[in-house]
Amino acid sequence: MNATAFAIKSVSETRSGSRSLAIGRTAAVLFFSFCALAEIVLIIPFVRRRHRLRERAVWLHNWCRFACRVLGIGVAARGSIPHSGLLVCNHLSYLDIIVISSLWPCVFVAKRDVKTWPLFGWLASAAGTIFTDRTSKLASRAAVDLVRKAIGSGVLVVLFPEGTSSDGASVLPFKSALLEPAVESHCHMTAAAIDYSLTNGSVADEVCYWRDMTLIPHLLNLFTKHSIDAKLAISCYTASRTDRKELARNLRRQIGEMRS
Repeated sequence: MNATAFAIKSVSETRSGSRSLAIGRTAAVLFFSFCALAEIVLIIPFVRRRHRLRERAVWLHNWCRFACRVLGIGVAARGSIPHSGLLVCNHLSYLDIIVISSLWPCVFVAKRDVKTWPLFGWLASAAGTIFTDRTSKLASRAAVDLVRKAIGSGVLVVLFPEGTSSDGASVLPFKSALLEPAVESHCHMTAAAIDYSLTNGSVADEVCYWRDMTLIPHLLNLFTKHSIDAKLAISCYTASRTDRKELARNLRRQIGEMRS
């Protein structure tokens, strides 16, 4: 067999292996997700109301640990993840939720569009995600109240104040409205910076989920990656928080420095 024929055969075998990997992962994720959804529907009615949000967070934590194993996501955390309060992080992909939740049970704040995503929307709703609609002032105020109640219940709340995901080239300006509960309650606050790396492929195009990307094709391509390395840097926030806009600027600056 000459060099050209060998190269063509190797590429073909690699593509075949990637397709098989993607098919296996898709089947595993779908099966486990539907089992998990059935589990939470059956369990929640028997949990005391004041404990339900924490129970949902633990349920998502277990699902995300499974997802990391199945998808080959290695998570390396620098610093200790808090167990309560507000964690503020930059936002690159839907994988951010899986990575952070795999470390500790938490409740996420997400834009309303996520609720309509196939499968992920169901999982997010079942996990007690706080959905926000920034086009409606009334809906935004309701989300602020829900964030305040979640923090007050003692669970860890995770906020992506950029309001959207990006390619990670920079940290986008933070929207400050949902930081108001942290200012009012003086809760424990933590800053986190997330980054990814791939052995083969482009993080910006194949891990980050931004611009006009479509979920299913992006997800199926992601399933062909043998491994993804996620790095989460965590640091306690101690600067002034008297004004939410100042708080947003300070957090953005700190997270930017943590990524550099």
